Amino acid sequence: MRTQTCGEFEVEDVVGHPAEVVEELREQLSDCAKMVPDPKRAGFYEVETAEVTYYVSVVPGSGKVLLLAAWPSANGNAAIAS
Repeated sequence: MRTQTCGEFEVEDVVGHPAEVVEELREQLSDCAKMVPDPKRAGFYEVETAEVTYYVSVVPGSGKVLLLAAWPSANGNAAIAS
């Protein structure tokens, strides 16, 4: 099951990803990113793009998204530094 999220979110990087990774996630969320819920953890999602998959937690009612991890998508070849 996929869900789609649109709008402005405050993205908080809790691990120390480069600013470009955080900004790209923010842009994806603004542009109606497709999110796949984690079946084992409520409020946790994978945000999939052509290049990168982000693992995030959405803080209910706050407009805040916590960036927990990012890795190259299966079809992508982006380099992710942390």
